[in-house]
Amino acid sequence: MLRLFTDFDGPIVDVSERYYRVYQFCLEKTQRPGQTVRQLHKAEFWQLKRSRIPETQIAYNSGLDEAQVQEFAQLRRKTVHTEPYFDYDTLVPGAVDALLKIQEAGIDLAVMTMRRVKELDFAFQKFDLGKFFPENRCYCLSNDYVKTRDIEDKPLLMAKALKELPYAADTWMVGDTEADITAAKNHNIKVMAVESGIRDRTQLEIYHPDLIVPDLSSAVALILENRTLALS
Repeated sequence: MLRLFTDFDGPIVDVSERYYRVYQFCLEKTQRPGQTVRQLHKAEFWQLKRSRIPETQIAYNSGLDEAQVQEFAQLRRKTVHTEPYFDYDTLVPGAVDALLKIQEAGIDLAVMTMRRVKELDFAFQKFDLGKFFPENRCYCLSNDYVKTRDIEDKPLLMAKALKELPYAADTWMVGDTEADITAAKNHNIKVMAVESGIRDRTQLEIYHPDLIVPDLSSAVALILENRTLALS
């Protein structure tokens, strides 16, 4: 059996607009009356995020002072994963077609995400994605889970999945962050990193995934091609 684990945000869902709207909100709320700030354009903001520039530095770049920077960062952490802003998420182009191809090929598909149950359910309903991921193929955080760091939490989620799921002769992980790469490598699973998410190629290369591809569609095409070659 061939299995594919895919992250959710990055390979399937584009979170850039949500993150940018939260940035705008936090900047507006932190700005003092009459204070001149520099609101970054979305492209500039997103490139900083993808380059792993700290939230505090983004706030400094926007013209906030030291006290405001801390307020900005705290407000951002409280806001970015709240339901009103999840509505700004959009589908990555081609992602649904890629999921259909996986399904049609009979590949065992599971989602592995740092979203909480309620956050994943919201997106499933909004984008009609539940049909691709039965409950026993959804690995996410419980609503009351106390997060540490994704790079520590995600390998634990992978360990849980591998313990619960039936044996698969071949397994791939597709994700967009160092947490995805680490989770796969810690369990000797092949991993493809996609450039459609919150890390740029330079950041992904640091963690040495097996391959770096543009998006989920490219990843699925390679998996299907390799499968055909293996069967021939």
